[in-house]
Parts: sequence; structure tokens; C-alpha cells
Amino acid sequence: MELIASDNPAERLLTEVRACSLCRAHLPLGPRPVLQLGDTSKIVVIGQAPGLRVHETGVPWNDPSGERLRGWMGIAREDFYDPTLVSIFPMGFCYPGRGRSGDLPPRPECAPRWHAPLWAQLQCVELVLCVGQYAQNFYLPGKYTSLTARVAAWRQFTPRFLPLVHPSPRNTHWLQKNPWFEAEVVPWLRARVAQLITDGAGAAGRQPGA
Repeated sequence: MELIASDNPAERLLTEVRACSLCRAHLPLGPRPVLQLGDTSKIVVIGQAPGLRVHETGVPWNDPSGERLRGWMGIAREDFYDPTLVSIFPMGFCYPGRGRSGDLPPRPECAPRWHAPLWAQLQCVELVLCVGQYAQNFYLPGKYTSLTARVAAWRQFTPRFLPLVHPSPRNTHWLQKNPWFEAEVVPWLRARVAQLITDGAGAAGRQPGA
């Protein structure tokens, strides 16, 4: 990987993170940190860890889960991948490999090492999406009996934080069992994202979700 010097602190940090090999010994396909960072971002998406397709392409949320997440947000792909609007960093930056029932959990070294320096570059954030149990356990701790209970309590975290079930196709049954999520949470999320994108520097001349 070629490392390019930059006078922008956020770009320097991003280059440093992408060169990280802290977990090399535990990664079956080797390190390839996948994230997106912009110091003017108003929205931050914190997920779990890259899947195999994301690892192969190096593009965060570049899979069916990402399509569903962007649908929930009501955001165009070009806006989602605009770092002036959206920063994206998971709990584990590299593909952790497969277990018996799916991808392994995110490596525990990433968030304690890198999240604080990343947050130090973000001064404009107004909405943080905590997608799945790993992000929620880290950022939204509390006495919840389940992920469902925490997501059902979503209003107590807004307007800055919003807990979301993971948009994986594996959770389609959860969505069917919990219709309140798409009836209540998704409309609030779309309205909030539309407001932030309209106000964002990267949205000039574009309609949200266009």
C-alpha cells in the first residue's frame, strides 16, 4: 500500500489506520482496514466489521446489508460515500473470518485503539448510527435484556444517537416480527438524514435520496 503524505490531519489519520496491522495474526485474509472519514461529516455510521465482499472491494457497506441500510436512511449512494457528509468506521476494521454461524465478531483491538483518535477529527457530528449489538454495547451501554429492547428504546438516545438492528438479510425475520421498526424508526431516520444532508456541504445542487 502506498502511503501518501497530507497536510490534512483527518487524511493523515485515515492513512495511518489503513496501514494498521495490529490484528494480523488473527485475520485469515490479512489486514485491510475499511473505513471512511471526513472532518466535516454530520453523520457517523458505526457497524460491526467488514464482510467478505467489503474486504474484497475495500468499500464499506458495499453489500446487501449496505443496500438495506441506505434504504432505511433514504440516502443516495453518492451521498453515503461522500465523506464530507458521512463517516463510516466499524467496531472492527478488518474482515474477521467465518465461524460456524456466520462471520466472526469484530476484533476487540480496533475500537479501543482507533475510535478516540477518529472522534477527535469529527467536530460536526449530529447523528451517530449504532448498527448492531457490538456498536451498541460499546456506545450505548445499559441494562437491556436484548438488542430488541435497546432498539425499542430508541427515542431515549435521539437526536444524537440511534440504535439500529443490523440490516443483514439474516435479520429479515426480525423485521417481520417487529413491524414497529419500519413504521416508527425508519421514518424518523429518513427525515433526520434528509435534514442533515440538505444542510451538508456535499449536498449542494442535489436532492436527498436522489
